[in-house]
Amino acid sequence: MKKPQWITLIAGVLLTAGIFIFGRTVPKKGAAGSAAQQAAMADESVIQPFSFDSLLNLAKKQLSPQQVTRLNMLENSVTRGDVKDQQIHVYHQLARFWADSARIFEPYALYTGEAARLENSEKSLTFAAQLFLDNLQNDNDLPLRQWKALQAKDLFERSLKINPDNDSARTGLGACYIFGEISRSPMVGISQIRQVVEKDSTNIYAQMMMVRGALMSGQYQKAVPRLETVIRLQPDNADAHLMLAEVFERTGEKAKAIAMYEKSLQLVKAPQVKTAISERIASLRK
Repeated sequence: MKKPQWITLIAGVLLTAGIFIFGRTVPKKGAAGSAAQQAAMADESVIQPFSFDSLLNLAKKQLSPQQVTRLNMLENSVTRGDVKDQQIHVYHQLARFWADSARIFEPYALYTGEAARLENSEKSLTFAAQLFLDNLQNDNDLPLRQWKALQAKDLFERSLKINPDNDSARTGLGACYIFGEISRSPMVGISQIRQVVEKDSTNIYAQMMMVRGALMSGQYQKAVPRLETVIRLQPDNADAHLMLAEVFERTGEKAKAIAMYEKSLQLVKAPQVKTAISERIASLRK
């Protein structure tokens, strides 16, 4: 078994759950057109333009005739709704259609985001932004990942205008830059998350995002004290144990890596992950 990247492994387990819920995503397609909501673009020179219209057309091709009829009725009711509350209601209906009937993520998240922009509440904006952020971390298609990151970035920024002290939204905003590749420098995102950590070192979400940024850039030693902090605060945090085990393995500290992998075995629940950890421990002991 090749040396595993536990972040990728855990993300794969989460992605499997997402596929079970949504069933399909739109077929991947090269960059084309202009991206929706790119007024909030972070660094135009690194963005590959992406058209949501083309994405939506591809998604529609996966629908049955009955679903197309239902969707057309909903889309037509958007143009007829001249009252904001009516538009919000229809956007939620469209989101439910794509989530429950079509089971395709991107249109579901897009219409959830559109409803949140109209509602303009901290809760709805942060929820919609997190949808995009969680999903983009499992997306290998760069233009699509950047489009999702721009959507999330815009929604997080709107939430922060309402409540600048929303640490989760600020951490999420930083993560958009790191995982969405919407800026040439990952420090743009790191600086946002560092603000949260410096204010509250016990913020687990922010600490873990800082760790993932460090691991992505190969700065393993910077990840160690943050992971140790997370484990001290949350002794049952399986992700932190696995990440720290990986760091020790990559820096040649086999004994520490084995010990951390063994601790993680007591915490993870997924059988396939347990098997992979056991195989890794056996390999390190050879």
